[in-house]
Amino acid sequence: MFALLLAFAVLDALLIVAQAALLSSAAVGLWEGARAGGADVAAALPSVLAFACAFFLRHVADMARSRMMDGFSRSRAAELRSDLLSAVYSQGVAGVQARGSGAAVDELIGGVDNVRTYVGIILPKVADLMAVPLVLTVALFAVDWVSGIIALVILPCIIGYMQLLGAHAKAQAQAQYAEYNRLANHFMDTLRGLPVLKAFGRSGSYVKQVFAVSEGFRQATVKTLRTATLSSLVLDLFRTFALAAVAIMLGFRLLNGTVGLFPALAVLIMVPEYFAAVRRYSTDFHASLDGRNSLAAIQAVIGASDDAGASASATPAEGEPAAGTDAASAAPQGAEPVAAAGSVAAANPADDDEPAVIAPWCADSVLELADVGFRYDQAAPWALRDVSVRIQGPCKVGVVGVSGSGKSTLVRILAGFSAPTQGVLQADGHAVSTLARPDWLRQVTYIPQDPHVFSASLRDNVAFYVPDATIAQVQQAVELAGLSPLVAQLPQGLDTLIGAGGRPLSGGQAQRVALARAFLDQGRKVLVFDEPTAHLDIQTELALKERMLPLMEGKLVLFATHRLHWLQQMDLVLVLQDGRVVESGRPRDLLASGGALSRLASQLQGGGRP
Repeated sequence: MFALLLAFAVLDALLIVAQAALLSSAAVGLWEGARAGGADVAAALPSVLAFACAFFLRHVADMARSRMMDGFSRSRAAELRSDLLSAVYSQGVAGVQARGSGAAVDELIGGVDNVRTYVGIILPKVADLMAVPLVLTVALFAVDWVSGIIALVILPCIIGYMQLLGAHAKAQAQAQYAEYNRLANHFMDTLRGLPVLKAFGRSGSYVKQVFAVSEGFRQATVKTLRTATLSSLVLDLFRTFALAAVAIMLGFRLLNGTVGLFPALAVLIMVPEYFAAVRRYSTDFHASLDGRNSLAAIQAVIGASDDAGASASATPAEGEPAAGTDAASAAPQGAEPVAAAGSVAAANPADDDEPAVIAPWCADSVLELADVGFRYDQAAPWALRDVSVRIQGPCKVGVVGVSGSGKSTLVRILAGFSAPTQGVLQADGHAVSTLARPDWLRQVTYIPQDPHVFSASLRDNVAFYVPDATIAQVQQAVELAGLSPLVAQLPQGLDTLIGAGGRPLSGGQAQRVALARAFLDQGRKVLVFDEPTAHLDIQTELALKERMLPLMEGKLVLFATHRLHWLQQMDLVLVLQDGRVVESGRPRDLLASGGALSRLASQLQGGGRP
């Protein structure tokens, strides 16, 4: 591609030389004809027509190059967006939290568009900067060597100044980009927490914070614009001095007869074009700094994703606590789940290579976690520590604990949305660095506490996993999820637009939509629930519970909850405290033992907050 751009740049330079020669030839012919007693316009007409053809051809070539670069930048941006989406999904929630949700959204939307603009602008300008001055230098020396020397001496001065200025402008643009990401994250976090702030009467105190963040971004933007404006002024001054020096020298030499009119006119036409390539590159350099910063940020995300596999299976560093002994195992449904001690890796050695495919979950399937730990970054405390669990076949596993104990982190790892920071994951005896694999994710239905509602019809939202579902199947899922009263209120029924730009849904209604998706797509064998009924009142939850229990039969169910009435239906319960599994076993045995689960139940019954 760049070789083709260089060819276009050489063609452009040759056409500039042709235009200068033809226009100068026509002007000299008319001048000499007028001095001889009468200008012969007909004699100059072929040169004028040839000049018009060169002018037209130059613009056609420029249009062709622009169209080519538009298609190229579109395709590269699409590939980059696809790679970025893959990286974001592979890193999961932890990666988004590390950068901030506002910055992550900006990278996916505005960032890729900035890169597309950057690629479409900067590559042709670099090719012009390399080819056009070189060709015109040869032409200037061929026509008038004095003017060639003047242009050749001034060009390195301009380029040296651009390098100094570019380093300064790059630093300012990076500071502006950092402030922009800070503003985006702050705006997103404030918007997300606005209902809570208003409820506690704290929204007014955030006005100063919003102003301070916005003011920081404004100041960074003004500094960047000031540098760009001053640099353009200085570059224009350089060009003006260069053209003035060439014109003055040509004027003196025309007077003493050491240079002819034709070369003088040709030089005066070519010199502005000689420095125009530098001027265009300088202007677009400032305009493309956002694209460069966006590209660097996106490449960092993709690079971090490429390194995630190695870091996910990394062993604890020197000085980290040794692996613990807390573990639990679950037998197939109908068997007695038992608590296990020791490392599960010792019981089932894994192969060195990851399996090509994780088989669909069945009675013989085994999922193991050996001394798994997780934290969101190196400076953050451990969200999970030394978790060792063995799960076999279809069974229901409850995950309980107070807020912040690590329930959501554990189920996200098991759902395939996060990779462990340390420890070993095993699927059917094979070590895997992460469950974020298509063969596992195709088996998983994940229902979080705050499910996402797409800007689409209610029918399309419910049929998200099964887009070819019939209307009867969608209606049955809607009925099972208790959404029929909502459908009756909607003006277009199932075809009513919901989500952003449509009918807003409450938290409970959004959770019912997520449950309806699960009811409709019963082919998935792994159900992961993260507080799926948190926004429902207890009466509604109990009514839905009777409909949800048949959905769980014959499947692996991972159920994180603080409502302990669900534990009666669990085959195995994991009690988390400070990121560790402190107790595991059958729920009735744990409640009778007076241990951690019994104390948690007493706290909840006494009105304590989980």
